[in-house]
Amino acid sequence: MNDKHTHHPAIVTRLKRASGHLQKVIAMIEADEPCEQAAQQLQAVVNAIATAKREFVADHIEHCLDVQEGMTTRDMRTTVEEIKAMAKYL
Repeated sequence: MNDKHTHHPAIVTRLKRASGHLQKVIAMIEADEPCEQAAQQLQAVVNAIATAKREFVADHIEHCLDVQEGMTTRDMRTTVEEIKAMAKYL
């Protein structure tokens, strides 16, 4: 099976951006900025992380589905179990 998850670099970039944004939200709260603005920005962080999670799980499932010639039935069963385990995070 191909070991490269093609979307991981983009997902890491998205999470780093969300992390930076979260630090700004923390600063807003510490600076006693308006709660509604901080909550709005915090919601944007939550959405960004949720999107990254969906992309991460979908990428892994896609990676698992990349069936290679010569896979045994046992390999295929293991792959199905991996997909089931990851699907609960969608």
